[in-house]
Amino acid sequence: MLTEGTIGNSAQNRFDPEPTAPLHDQVGPRRGMVWLPGRPEEGDKQAVTEAQPQFQDLFRDVMSHFAASVTVVTGHTEGWHHGLTVSAFTSVSIDPPLVLICIDHSSQSIKALRAAEGFTVNMFREGTGQVALRFASKATDKFAGLVVEQPEYEGAGLCLPKESYASLECRTVESVEAGDHTIFVGHVEHANLYASARPLLYWKRRFRRILVD
Repeated sequence: MLTEGTIGNSAQNRFDPEPTAPLHDQVGPRRGMVWLPGRPEEGDKQAVTEAQPQFQDLFRDVMSHFAASVTVVTGHTEGWHHGLTVSAFTSVSIDPPLVLICIDHSSQSIKALRAAEGFTVNMFREGTGQVALRFASKATDKFAGLVVEQPEYEGAGLCLPKESYASLECRTVESVEAGDHTIFVGHVEHANLYASARPLLYWKRRFRRILVD
């Protein structure tokens, strides 16, 4: 996922360069296969194993090959507007309308998101990579120079209509800790469609554009 200082799926790496050698050469002779110690007993669905560093590297590399749409999640807490770049975002349900985002526990914004009533998911269009990078940084004023709109749902964050093709204003209905991230489930209170535009994508640790197949 994308948080301050990171960008990508929740398991993708944090702006690390491409490996200097194929990953399977780094983790052993079985071409990318890494065995985890202490596997759970058969039938124990609650058990979670602790990944070895080599497996974490492989997992990040695998997830970097999964193309993800780039969003900027915004919110406000006690008058403070905050935002961060997130690609670990998906719809959950149509009825009721639910979405989720995954936020790294190291994010500067996670405490504010936990305290906020809700959040806004701004779906970024292609060509907005520099703004997405700003929201993935630890900059103090990420909204400087941007056109912003107040949300219809008061508990949500600011809308970014110039950089986005759409946005969803959400009320937080549940949060669940999962590993080193927290999953926030939001009930969509209001939706905005600004333009028919191609999305900004993140694939193999770079921003990408869609080409028609």
